[in-house]
Amino acid sequence: MSLPEILEAIMIISFGISWPLSIVRSVRSKSTKGKSLLFMCFIAFGYVCGIASKFITHTYNLAFWFYFPNIIFVLTDISLYFKNRAYEKKLEAQGK
Repeated sequence: MSLPEILEAIMIISFGISWPLSIVRSVRSKSTKGKSLLFMCFIAFGYVCGIASKFITHTYNLAFWFYFPNIIFVLTDISLYFKNRAYEKKLEAQGK
């Protein structure tokens, strides 16, 4: 494994550490405050592009496999955004 591959894997793992923390925050707070749907969509798009790049170049290194849990984490956080937004609208409708 080359140094660039190791560095890419470290980058993907580092990004991946933050998503479970974000998901926990979304679940606990039941709020969209501090969240940006556009940001999360751009991150998901970036991961899709990274995966596509690996498929095109047939580079199935360590970093390749870490793209998948990361994109699942981001998509989970996006789904929680919609769930929490619906919850916030329900509270607003109830006048709370």
